[in-house]
Amino acid sequence: MKLINESSKTKIVNNFLVGFLAIYGISQKNFQLDEPTLFEKIVTEIISPVQEGITSSKQNLSSLWDNYLMIVDTAKENEALHKQISVLESDLFSVEEIRKENLRLKQLLNYSDELTHQKILAQVVGWDSANEFKVIRINKGTQQGIRVMSPVITNQGLVGYVYRATPKYADILTILDQNNRVDVLVERTRTHGIVEGVFNFKCALKYVMRNESVEVGDKLLTAGVGGVYPKGIKVGMITEIAQEDFGMTLNIDVVPSVDFDKLEEVIVLVDQTAPVEGEQK
Repeated sequence: MKLINESSKTKIVNNFLVGFLAIYGISQKNFQLDEPTLFEKIVTEIISPVQEGITSSKQNLSSLWDNYLMIVDTAKENEALHKQISVLESDLFSVEEIRKENLRLKQLLNYSDELTHQKILAQVVGWDSANEFKVIRINKGTQQGIRVMSPVITNQGLVGYVYRATPKYADILTILDQNNRVDVLVERTRTHGIVEGVFNFKCALKYVMRNESVEVGDKLLTAGVGGVYPKGIKVGMITEIAQEDFGMTLNIDVVPSVDFDKLEEVIVLVDQTAPVEGEQK
């Protein structure tokens, strides 16, 4: 066995002394808690509220900023939702309008099934406002087969006839116009007369003799004479009858079957056997 040399012994002794002194120093250390001076107390009392306020302000500003960002994001989301709702409402409105239009067109076609004429659907795109809606314009013309003097109807009844046509449009002289005279008969009594336009969306039944038994509420149909209107189309209803003191005929007021205030679509009845003439291009 080898003996421990002098150098190793010296190192062991030195380490032992260092450790002993360190332990002795810690045990002898005196921790003193000094009382703050009056100046330190004053400074502390003054500065601390300021520090507290700054800290609180930072927290409040941080919270306010977070709330602001949240409000901005919410506002953007609300705006986007409002736009989506507007688009959906517009789509629903369009679908409902298409449904109503299809229903009206179906009624038009069903009403005109028994007529042998070619049927051309058209939309009303304008009217002569200076002439109390006595002339209307439709969005079909000679290019679509429209012919002058063709009768125009709806599922409610007679509208008038085509008196002017261009390649893409046509003007209709309605039964409200004084220049449009319609040969009619009273559905109940088969009494004949002539319907003419007067004013305020009304018409008059003329040339009915005083001894005819017509009544308020009687319905009028086209008589089928004159070569313009087919027979049996509804024209209007008698609303008032007056007898003149002198004369052989009655004064009869008629309300048209067609509601011209709400007229949107019409059917033009084109007679394929009639000669093509009179179109204005």
